[in-house]
Amino acid sequence: MSAIGKSLKRLEDKPLLLGQGRFAADYQFDRQLIMRVVRSPVAFGRILSIDAEDARAMPGVVAIWTAADVADIPLIDFRMTRIKGLEPYRQPVLARDYVRYVGEPVALVFAEDVYQAEDAADLVFCDIDEGVVHLDATAPPVEFMPETLPGVLSEPAVITKAYGELDQAFAKASHVVELEVAVGRHTGVPMETRGALAVHDPNTGVLTMYGAAKVPHYNRDAIGRMLGLEKGAIELSEGHVGGGFGIRGELYPEDVLVCAAALRLGRPVKWIEDRREHLLAANHSRDQVHRLRAAVDDRGFVLGLEDEFFTDQGAYVRTHGGTVSDLAAALLPGPYLIPAYRVNGHIRLTNKTPSGTYRAPGRYESTFARERLMDVIAHRLGLDAVEVRRVNLIPEDRMPYDRKIDALGTEVVYDAGKYHDLLDKTLAHVGYDQLRAEAADRRSKGEHVGIGVALFIEKSGLGPRDLVRARLLKDGSIEIITGVASIGQGVETIVAQICAEVLSVEIEQICVVHGQTSRIEVGLGAFASRVTVMTGSAAQIASRALRDKILAAAATLLRKDSAEDLTLVDGMVRLRDSNTTLQLREIADQTPDIIEAEGWFHADHMNYPYGVHVAKVHVDDQTWGVKIERYVVGYEVGRAINPVLVHGQIAGAAVQGIGGALLEEFVYDESGQPLATSFADYLMPTSNETCQIEMFLREDCPSPQNPLGVRGAGEGGLTAVGAAIGAAVDDALQSPGLVDCLPIGPSKLHAMVHQYSRNRD
Repeated sequence: MSAIGKSLKRLEDKPLLLGQGRFAADYQFDRQLIMRVVRSPVAFGRILSIDAEDARAMPGVVAIWTAADVADIPLIDFRMTRIKGLEPYRQPVLARDYVRYVGEPVALVFAEDVYQAEDAADLVFCDIDEGVVHLDATAPPVEFMPETLPGVLSEPAVITKAYGELDQAFAKASHVVELEVAVGRHTGVPMETRGALAVHDPNTGVLTMYGAAKVPHYNRDAIGRMLGLEKGAIELSEGHVGGGFGIRGELYPEDVLVCAAALRLGRPVKWIEDRREHLLAANHSRDQVHRLRAAVDDRGFVLGLEDEFFTDQGAYVRTHGGTVSDLAAALLPGPYLIPAYRVNGHIRLTNKTPSGTYRAPGRYESTFARERLMDVIAHRLGLDAVEVRRVNLIPEDRMPYDRKIDALGTEVVYDAGKYHDLLDKTLAHVGYDQLRAEAADRRSKGEHVGIGVALFIEKSGLGPRDLVRARLLKDGSIEIITGVASIGQGVETIVAQICAEVLSVEIEQICVVHGQTSRIEVGLGAFASRVTVMTGSAAQIASRALRDKILAAAATLLRKDSAEDLTLVDGMVRLRDSNTTLQLREIADQTPDIIEAEGWFHADHMNYPYGVHVAKVHVDDQTWGVKIERYVVGYEVGRAINPVLVHGQIAGAAVQGIGGALLEEFVYDESGQPLATSFADYLMPTSNETCQIEMFLREDCPSPQNPLGVRGAGEGGLTAVGAAIGAAVDDALQSPGLVDCLPIGPSKLHAMVHQYSRNRD
């Protein structure tokens, strides 16, 4: 029975379609309190006092906390960073001394119901001595907290990476091309906002937090450390999750506070944020400015590349530390040789919502910068943009390719790649020459139609390890237990397909348990496109071990000396060259001990998926709106466990990329007040603003770094969208190098066109 490679229906969908989904807000416990967060109304200032007397007198209010009540809870630590010096910039669970962004938690209200909590929260008055806000990450650093931390500036770190002889590259260059580009501030917007419910069982002493996502085991350990809980005294439980995209599930102040409240108030405590809170308080992302300088020969080959970029990290350094800047710096060279490279990535703090990761963190930004550079090089030298890319691509015979720099502490070594091959096949698939000819014909008739091409490198399968346990249950079904989290990407189905392939059972016979820290002691969660690579490989190893144990048990039942003559076929053990069979449930039932096995998978290096994006757009020269007429993603996935799920991942990601390219942006006024706090202001793509995403999925280059040969697919659909659309808009308006920032909203595009005309005149 073969399960891998088939577009099987998702196991996850049945309960959701039947209305049996159980999300964070669905959990209810007797005597539960509602937690409401009072947030800073100003972007920067010193806290003088917080008056909560009127709020305390409100009906149903049980308690109100300020920073003094949680002074013993340490700052929120980092989950992912090896960068030194970030510690002073960590966020407290409630603002101490200063507020640093609109929306920062300054007080908590605990009440009997949500209405009482909200009414009371409105009466909490924060007296804040407002200071001068700092909103430009490219401006010189300022003091972070002048009185509390004198001399500590708003630049926590500068990430520097380099290889090759850059000075020599510029010395022998025929051309030097300079470019400044920017990607605006936006983020993932899951359908389900954040939420948590914490329950302390006085009989067992265990505190359980429901509503976990993404990294339950890490958050369990972090909350336990912060609250001084013994190991085993806290568990996190994941239910259904309405989307993650990198931002949901990180450790935020509210996660810690709801647990602290359940312990100290002796009642279950629930917090569910509204959409405005989510847009104000959950991690933002992107917001980078790149200043590129390339040494180029007459063929358009980049001899050397220098980049100085600025990441607006917002008010504090949250759990990701410098991950976004680190990945941007490491993967900026992309799929190109670029013999010499030097980058300085400035992590800068401002008085905006803190930033973290969001699907393809650092790569969406750096891919836009690099691919825009390739287009400008082609224009300046009078060359074809695709040919310039071909000249620069790393040849297949140079694989594996050691970039001689690191990302997230591991060496960047591209595991395998057929970049030229995928580019050629993708262009042939879309009919590139005909597409360009049709666009030129329409332009000759007065339309503004253009084609853009962009290439990217992704990273996936972040280690270092993953554990899966597999168990044969008495009814003959298989239980798989993993510490991974399911945030909508199809974890249960993928893991079940891998297991089913080994055990020769239907995936409906397999139950995948995930996101429950009480069921397995190790789990790294779901991020960095790692689940199929890491958990999938561990699941295969565990399944093979379970298969061997099932066969051994069957051999005993059949009075065979060994299991060599037995095989698993169609959900039963069969004696080779015989009609003798044993059902799995018979084996489980007649074997005294539980038949179970585990599989560990370790990986020292990530693997690197790659792809090609092709965009065809139409620009309305009256409204300056950009309409996407066609969008194609050519993607090398190594091996597709479930092709339709890969397609779904890529298509969904591409639509998010379109949002970042054309619509989504967090804008602030001069006082640091956010101007996008609802869907009326923060515009997201709907079916009207996008098109059918065409998928050109390839399995020509399996990764040698895992037994399945797979590469992650969670992010590649997004990575090059901004770059491809930017190039297509340039082409549509016949204005090379026009688009130098995202998103390309109508007013911004109108301004860019007029500025471009003035510069050209």
